This record gives sequence, structure tokens and C-alpha cells, in this order.
Amino acid sequence: MMDAAAQQARHYPIAVLAGDGIGREVMPPALEVVESVAHTFGFSVDWVEYPWSCEYYAETGAMMPADGIDRLSEQKAILLGAVGDPSLPDHLSLWGLLIPIRRAFDQYINLRPARLMPGVESPLRNTDRGIDIMVVRENSEGEYSEVGGRMFRGTPEEFAVQEAVFSRRGITRVVTFAAELARKRRSRLTSATKSNGIIHSMTFWDEVFREVMVGYADVDAQLMHVDALAARFVSHPHDLDVVVGSNLFGDILTDIGAVIVGSMGMAPSANLNPEGRHPSMFEPVHGSAPDIAGRGVANPIGQIWSAAMMLDHLGETEASEAMMHAIHTVLGDSDIRTPDIGGTASTSEMASAVLQSLPQRTEPVTA
Repeated sequence: MMDAAAQQARHYPIAVLAGDGIGREVMPPALEVVESVAHTFGFSVDWVEYPWSCEYYAETGAMMPADGIDRLSEQKAILLGAVGDPSLPDHLSLWGLLIPIRRAFDQYINLRPARLMPGVESPLRNTDRGIDIMVVRENSEGEYSEVGGRMFRGTPEEFAVQEAVFSRRGITRVVTFAAELARKRRSRLTSATKSNGIIHSMTFWDEVFREVMVGYADVDAQLMHVDALAARFVSHPHDLDVVVGSNLFGDILTDIGAVIVGSMGMAPSANLNPEGRHPSMFEPVHGSAPDIAGRGVANPIGQIWSAAMMLDHLGETEASEAMMHAIHTVLGDSDIRTPDIGGTASTSEMASAVLQSLPQRTEPVTA
């Protein structure tokens, strides 16, 4: 018999922002998959949907209402589809929605796995040793700061200044998170740097990295210049385990990671407030992809995998593992593929195959 407190603890109000383009196409399958595993594993979700998007901006002049952050703060987590439309410059959509959410909720960890799934072909030649990289990107400061400006606009003397902001606190906590994660995996941690050319911020990053790693003697830690590391993603991805990087370096490396494991459409991500003081946000990496929006061919795996990461963060580990097992089963044991990974299946066909591969509850859950 489950008491009321236990039932309440396993009820999750989730904010849903389908967003733009293919976000609206891949979100419904992900919600259906989550509902299926919720039924099987005895928890419940309450989807709280918000229409905030570039279309919302066209109607209101803002990406979200003034009380948007307050409304999101009432939810356990945020599941995002994709944001972006050719009608609106990317910096307006990004700084109007995603970055305010990440910073208001102190989502200082951006976690992005790059894992080669069974049955998926990588553009790389030799992948016999597999690819399983976890990139930990600093998500709240670094190069993506608001410090700077432009002067003498529209004149030949016009110039722009953009400052990167690195704090001891920010570097320490992202490196600590990455080191702890490495301990749970293969105990190898690579830090992306460029201290040979960026003399102040990156030398500071390196110093703090070394200081933190003194407490992790069991983790094989190394610093690598980001250009060499980007090449390493392509030439020797099997040698990489956990990679930690600044906001900009992490952003670039994770796109390389997504491509070498087959498709941007399969890449998930998590924007984490690890302490759980605020809701975390989960989103696929692929963006709104306006070139294929409305055609029903978008790969829903990135969105479903992001939802699995959300459940794992919420403590529903069995359900998350069941979703990942279903993805593995479909990709490894069938020929169902969306066009981005060499097939002809539609979004709904791929999603249906994942749903059919999920475990089903055979006994009632007593409340």
C-alpha cells in the first residue's frame, strides 16, 4: 500500500515548451513514451504546456511573458523541444528564452552524451572500439556573457567588445561535477583549454582545474588544447571518456560529438541545477530545423533520450533505463530509421517502434 506522501513524491508536474519547427513534431512522441513508462513503473506526470516560441514572439513581442520564470519555477522540470525560426534572429530567441531560464535556475551544468548506438553508422571509418563520450559544459558564464558592447555604430570606426567571464566558483563546480561523473564511468577526464593563446581566462581555468583534481587522484586527468581535442573527437573518439569545457568550447565540441555518432537528431542534452534547488531543463540538440519542419521526417530519438535524462534526474532510474533499452532495441534489432540516419521511416513510425519496445506493466500498482 503506497501512502499519500509516497504518491506525492512520485508525481511530477513538468513544464513542456514544444517551441518551433520540428520541436512540435518530436515533443508529442516523447510525452507518449514518458506516459507509458510512468504507467509501467508507478509514477505520474502532469504536463503543463506553454506556447512560448518564435511564433509567440511574433504575437506578443517577447519570447515568454514577464512572469514566465515564476511560472516555470512551480514545475519539477522543463522539457523543451526546439526554439528558432528564420523570421527571428537567433540571438533574440536565445537570449529571450533559453539563456534566461538557464541563468534564473542556476542550470550551471550542460550535460551532453555522445554515444554511438547499435545499428547506427558513424561518418568515421573505424568505430570498432565504440564511442561513448560525456561532455560537461559550463552553462552559466564563460564566453556567453552580457558584458561588452558596441560603439560608433554605422561608422567606419565601429567596434565591438565582448568579455568572457570566468569565476573560481563557476570553474570549481563544473570541474568537480565532471570529476565525480568520471569516477562513475571510466575514470578519465579531459579538460578543454586554450591557455597557449588566451592568456588570462584559460590559464585561470587550468589553474583551478589542477587545484580541484588534487582531490581526485583516482581520476586520470589531462588538459588538452581545444583545437587538438576537436581533432581527437574525430581521430580517436574511443580514447575519450568525460570532457569538461567552458560554455563556448563545450558548445562546439558537443556538436562534433553529435555528428560523429550519426546524427544531430539523436543528440540529447540536460541543463542541470544539480542540487535540485531549481528545475532543470532537458532538450535535444538538433534545433528547430526549419528545412525539414512539417514533413514528418524528424528523428524523435533526441527528444525521447532527453526525456529519459529528465526521468533519471528526477530519480526514476528504472523508467529511464527502460526508455534507453527501447531505443537500443529499435536501432539494434530493426531496420526502422528516419532519413537522418539512412532510412525512410517517418517520425511517427520511429516513435511507434520505441513505444512497442517498452516494457508493459503486468501487475496493478496498488495505491
